[in-house]
Amino acid sequence: MSSDRERRQWFRTLVRLRFSVLPAILPRIIVCGAFGEFVWTLDRLGLPVALPILSSIVPSVVLGLLLVFRTNTAYERFWEGRKLWGQLINTVRNLARQIWVAVEEREEGDRELKVATLRLLVAFAVATKLHLRGDPPEDPDLAALLPEPWFDKLQSMNNPPLEVAFWIGDYIQGQFERDRVNPYQLAAMFELLDRMVDVLGGCERILKTPIPLAYSIHLKQLVSIYCLALPFQLVAELGWVTGPAVTLVSFMVFGIEEIGIEIENPFGKDPNDLPLDTICRTMERNIEDLIVLAPCLRHWRETTFARPE
Repeated sequence: MSSDRERRQWFRTLVRLRFSVLPAILPRIIVCGAFGEFVWTLDRLGLPVALPILSSIVPSVVLGLLLVFRTNTAYERFWEGRKLWGQLINTVRNLARQIWVAVEEREEGDRELKVATLRLLVAFAVATKLHLRGDPPEDPDLAALLPEPWFDKLQSMNNPPLEVAFWIGDYIQGQFERDRVNPYQLAAMFELLDRMVDVLGGCERILKTPIPLAYSIHLKQLVSIYCLALPFQLVAELGWVTGPAVTLVSFMVFGIEEIGIEIENPFGKDPNDLPLDTICRTMERNIEDLIVLAPCLRHWRETTFARPE
């Protein structure tokens, strides 16, 4: 069914502008195409502008290898970010399940504290998203997951996700000291919490280690020289078609470069970045579904497998 849908939408995808890099590179394409027509005009006036020797100024193979390396490097960062957030989803689910099932409820208020801690797991994900985007922790979705004093506390923190992780760890340690979980459960829960913090560190590593600026500058310079030298190579053979031909080549070259720029930082808000808002909402739905379940395994067995009289 997925293949059939993709075939039906092939032409619609072909002309789609949303999520495309065309709006970003259009000014550059127009400049290169207009420059190509300008060179053709000079050629018509009899000026010696046809210089096929310029075809070797930036070898196509060298430029192609640089563009492929740039795109592959950017995609590796994008895919690594996606794997980290996938790991966060699984870790949050596992830790939520362990807290909900393993932590015993003996006194009034234990259930409410447990529910608040499960929502802290979602708050960790939302706070991580805001932290990676450089946004202040003033998001209404985050406020809905935290008690007001805790939400106010986050506004003064340099790394809000770490503070949320501290609150989760404090709850788990407190339940161990109250004899609500045994040492093995405590170790398992803290291992999952450590994985969540590891995901945060991995995302920060991607965010704070951009592709070297010197490489980006040099690639932009080579791409610009290549596209601006192209009309002098083509004008003798193509004539008035020089402008459209340069426009087409510029579209391909600048488009590949722009794709690398689009996905280099996968945690932003651009259409081609990771859907972090959707991922956080998925976590929240999973946790809310878990909260409506009875946390007692014995009760679950009785209600699920009891035979009718």
